[in-house]
Amino acid sequence: MQARNTEKIRGEKVERENRRYRNLRVWLGAVELAEAVYGMTKWWPREKRSGLAGQMQKAALGIPSNIAQGYGRGGDVEFCRFLRIARGSLFELEAQLIVVERLGYSGKEELNPMIEKVFGLMSGVLRKLEAA
Repeated sequence: MQARNTEKIRGEKVERENRRYRNLRVWLGAVELAEAVYGMTKWWPREKRSGLAGQMQKAALGIPSNIAQGYGRGGDVEFCRFLRIARGSLFELEAQLIVVERLGYSGKEELNPMIEKVFGLMSGVLRKLEAA
């Protein structure tokens, strides 16, 4: 894969110099997911917030952060690498939600659809970039 001046992501031709990661649907979905995780965990008792909630917040924040960082590297190879790192954080968050459910806390039902959405968007961007 080589860096190009233009590319197509999800059928949209975009100039690399003018493209902003903040316009990517995958990044927007990841930010919404991070907001939801922070919103869900901020009401947990202090003893829950210091351990599991902190880990969940870090994983959730890592998703849009890695998308932005990979995008900022400027090339498709680096962007794909950081998208895969973001995908790892997404799986980490999903695993933590399974633990949350087993411990009897709420949240998995509301976050699972968001996780699936971000995973689908991320997979689509990876496929497009890897096919180029």
